[in-house]
Amino acid sequence: PVFAGMNGSAIENFSCVIYNIFLMNCTWQAGRDAPADTQYFLYWQNSRDEEKMECELYIKDENCRNTGCIFQNVTIGTEKAYFLVNGSSKDSLIQFYDEYIDLYKI
Repeated sequence: PVFAGMNGSAIENFSCVIYNIFLMNCTWQAGRDAPADTQYFLYWQNSRDEEKMECELYIKDENCRNTGCIFQNVTIGTEKAYFLVNGSSKDSLIQFYDEYIDLYKI
């Protein structure tokens, strides 16, 4: 099922900002009903022709939970970039979050 996982466990308030043309910072908040041990992982695809890439430099909160990512050497194309954040927990299934974003708009 597309929306498998506990309701309220997917991330919230996902946003990205681009600095100095090729540095991108994406942030989010943990789902309000996510178990305390939930860890999130961000993947993105700049165009349909490129492979999905996982974040290499996560931003962590005080509980060592991934709540953001810094991407370096970002190239801004004309296609929408695809972002996917999934999560894992030993207590339950975590819903994923995904979004298509025009990088030239951010």
